[in-house]
Amino acid sequence: MQALNFTEEEKETIKKEILMREAEQMRQARQKLTPYDFDPVKIIGKGAFGEVRLCRWKENNMVVAVKKMIKKEMVNKNQVGHVRAERDVMATADKTWIVDLQCSFQDEKFLYLVMEFVPGGDLMSLLMKKDILTEEEAKFYTAETLLALDAVHKMNYIHRDLKPDNILIGKDGHIKLTDFGLCKHTEMRSKRLDIEKKKEEPEKPSLQLQIGKRSGYRRNRILAYSTVGTPDYIAPEVFGKTGYTETVDWWSLGVILYEMLVGYPPFFSDNPSSTCSKILNWRQTFQIPQEANLSPAAIDLLRRLIANPNERLGVNGVEEIKVHPFFAKVDWKNIKKTKPLFIPELSSDIDTKYCENFENEEPWISEENQNQKKQKQRKDVNFIGQQQQ
Repeated sequence: MQALNFTEEEKETIKKEILMREAEQMRQARQKLTPYDFDPVKIIGKGAFGEVRLCRWKENNMVVAVKKMIKKEMVNKNQVGHVRAERDVMATADKTWIVDLQCSFQDEKFLYLVMEFVPGGDLMSLLMKKDILTEEEAKFYTAETLLALDAVHKMNYIHRDLKPDNILIGKDGHIKLTDFGLCKHTEMRSKRLDIEKKKEEPEKPSLQLQIGKRSGYRRNRILAYSTVGTPDYIAPEVFGKTGYTETVDWWSLGVILYEMLVGYPPFFSDNPSSTCSKILNWRQTFQIPQEANLSPAAIDLLRRLIANPNERLGVNGVEEIKVHPFFAKVDWKNIKKTKPLFIPELSSDIDTKYCENFENEEPWISEENQNQKKQKQRKDVNFIGQQQQ
């Protein structure tokens, strides 16, 4: 457009027209889609309200991840707003850092989100294999996640559910953020969770304690992998009644950095209630073990992210995190051109070696749907929350 010498106003008008046309094309495509338009490959994820299945889109031969959610469960548990938020974020966010939503549709029983397939697994699976990361590795993933969160915040959303499971690794080794089911628009107020604030005594650091904790958490990682509502990464103010800002995501980022470097989250416990209590009493319970041999810059960053909301690094914007000494050698403008230390080795476009394996797979198309005529399904209404034209 620059070569045609359009004014800025004309450029903006053209962009809006293109976006409107694309939206209309997507709307028409959604009206036609049914589960029959996809060949299922395997289940690659399961959650409280459904599953994520690797599929091949028949129309274009594209490999996609289809999130299939039970409508009745979503309505009964007041999750419709969360689904709308997830769809809105993925459909409009910066595709550099956010998993791309191709389209969405529904039938009588299920809601479907058709997303790009990110084949390198997630950060949790990488941690399960490597236990701890070097500071260089941790710096890379923390920096990219920082930029991904900034993209979400620029849309006036707070992720709220940042954890290693939600940081996916692409075929190029770079990360993409996913799972925005608990994402909250910043104009909304938080709900209070009644969790008892028990007095927690700090544990005396020792090498034996660190090894024991790491061993115990290694077992729990396997059991708790992808568990819904994992409290380890939640900022203390989320549990309160005074409200919170996007800085809760910076707390979560600090907790993940700690886990990458130490081998377990800072408030790890055998049960969620105790973990929540430790988080609420973080001033007494948060410690960085000397045996982890972290650099002064890493220690300082952790202490400034896992901190009081008003003093937390990032309270004045993402730039104050980016200029921290821990990120001194990060080329923020060209980070996507940086060669990651881990690049997935994939044999095909449907290679799922880095994804979790699931047994007893449910049929992709239910018996009820199989008995219905294909034409009837094509007349179903659009995905819930879609704007009618």
